[in-house]
Formats: sequence, C-alpha cells, structure tokens
Amino acid sequence: MARPSLSREEVLVAAAALVRAHGPAALTMRRLAAELGTAVTSIYWHVGNRESLLDALVERTVREVGEIVPRGAEPAARIVSVARALRRELRARPHLVAMVHERGLTERMFLPAQRALVHEMHAAGLRGAGAADAVRAVQFHVVGQLLVERNRERAPVQHPAEEELWQPAGPESAEGDPALARALARPVDEERLFTLSVRALVAGLLAPGGDPG
Repeated sequence: MARPSLSREEVLVAAAALVRAHGPAALTMRRLAAELGTAVTSIYWHVGNRESLLDALVERTVREVGEIVPRGAEPAARIVSVARALRRELRARPHLVAMVHERGLTERMFLPAQRALVHEMHAAGLRGAGAADAVRAVQFHVVGQLLVERNRERAPVQHPAEEELWQPAGPESAEGDPALARALARPVDEERLFTLSVRALVAGLLAPGGDPG
C-alpha cells in the first residue's frame, strides 16, 4: 500500500525538482523514493512506471507554462508581460521543456501564450495575417533570447572576456563614446536587456504602419 501521507502531486513535485536540478537522467524511481522517504513500490502505486512518470511530468510542464496571465493597463504592456512571463517560465525549467520538445508537444505548450497574445493584438487593433505575424514575432523573440542565454551559459570561458576587450577601450575603439565602452565592459543584465528589446519590438509592431502584414 502507498504511504497514506503521500500524494500523486507530491511525487510529481519531487520528480520535477530532480529533473530541474539535475536533468532527466537523474530521475530514477529509487532516487525519487529516497527523496520522498518512501518505498519504491509507493512511487509505482501513485504514478506507474518511469515512462508514465515522465509523461505526467511533461503534461504538468505544458500546463504550468500555459498558466500565463497578461498584466498591465494597455495592450502593449500586456503583450510585454506575456513575453516576460513566458521567458521566465521556460527559463525556470530547461530540462523539463526539453522533455516536452522531445515528445512533440512544444506547439501545444506555446498555445496558451499564443492565445493570450492574439487577444492583446486584437485589443491593439491588429487583425488577420498582421496579427499572426506579430504573435509569432514576440514568441520567436522570447525563444531566440533564451537560446542566446543558454549558449552563453554553456560556452567555455572566453579569453579575453568581453570586459577585457572593452575595458581599455579608448575614444577611437568606442567611436568617441567612453560611456558605451564602460557599459559593454559590464556583465549583461539579461532580464533588463530582454525587457528593453521586447518593448521596442512591441512598440514597432503596434505603431501605425508597423503592422507586419
């Protein structure tokens, strides 16, 4: 019999935490049971075998990523909020998102965010192919930024580093803009850069004559 105090949701939460921290390979039934302080048979009782557990984690991830609520008083602000929330949700669970992708459910995972963006594009006055292009432009911007961030995180240590390349920069190498050189020598604030760039993108998409259709 399963431990009375253990629930299916507790098992899924613990399994998701293991995958988020260490990747799918770290998720074994024995390790999960040890994390929960229960017997392996109890895990099987609640979620079935390992493949069934992985399927449940994928479904849970799809549902969690879809729980995005637009915020803001105007369509532009709400669109930006959807983009920021989507980036945050995807960034928080890269291993789980990779599992979703491997099972061919990526488009379904993005659907709730797309629907939220459609609603806000309509509220902003975009329709038809133009609205569809705008939705995809925002979605692709989110994914593109994440891929750049992941690539930077996985890249070997750079010699010289960006800050070393720009720190000694004089007026000539920075085209007479020492403040620019100092800024490029500082570490990238990825959240700030994303917010800046997505706001600019959305402003362009919603501006009169900015309809990509």
